[in-house]
Amino acid sequence: MIHLKGNSIIFENDDFIAVNKSAGMLTIPDRHDETQLSLYKILLQQHGKIFIVRRLDRETSGLVLFAKNEASHKYLSQLFEQRNIEKIYLGIICGSLTSKKGSVNEAIAEHPLHKGVMTVSKKGKPSLTDYEVMEDYGIYSLVQFNIQSGRTHQIRVHMKFAGHPIACDAVYGDGKSIQLSSFKRKYKLSLHDEEERPLINRMALHSHRLIFMDAHAKKHSLQAPLPKDMKALLQQLKKNRR
Repeated sequence: MIHLKGNSIIFENDDFIAVNKSAGMLTIPDRHDETQLSLYKILLQQHGKIFIVRRLDRETSGLVLFAKNEASHKYLSQLFEQRNIEKIYLGIICGSLTSKKGSVNEAIAEHPLHKGVMTVSKKGKPSLTDYEVMEDYGIYSLVQFNIQSGRTHQIRVHMKFAGHPIACDAVYGDGKSIQLSSFKRKYKLSLHDEEERPLINRMALHSHRLIFMDAHAKKHSLQAPLPKDMKALLQQLKKNRR
């Protein structure tokens, strides 16, 4: 059995595996560099045959589904295509949203000049993101997202459009890591540290929950707990709330 290298299995049966992917880990190998480590490769070595059902951006942590056989792959892929699966994300955004609950209903297309970058466009595919603010700290907010469509970078694009990009997002925000000194009053560097370490230095987005019926009509509500870096940031924001 190969260790999942910081990624943990949330649920496994004969048909599929749900993995809590760590930030920085690829879901599938990069097309330009097949040698890179990915969850797909690790699971392939363990199971001999594996099928990717959904993928997450490298920096996004949380739930990823892999099918163990072709029938399960077809069934689960159709769930996503037909939107018969509830996909709940948690994200830390910059600033405060005016409405604590609402939707962003804006079509998304690839940027005409920047390959791989998405943008809100009337020529794009319909895209709907429901959101609810779980906690508002002023400078940042913890938001729950329920995506009703599955466009590339959907939450990130919609939050940029709303004027509140996901914290530390290098493509749709400023990409800056978050230091405690940026919001803690009278911050002092610890005696043991030569320089301050960031609380979080990757995009603060996490695939939190998946709710669906499997091929045998059994309901699954799978949940991946928030990772340490996002938790640490939220704890400090709560402590230093102004």
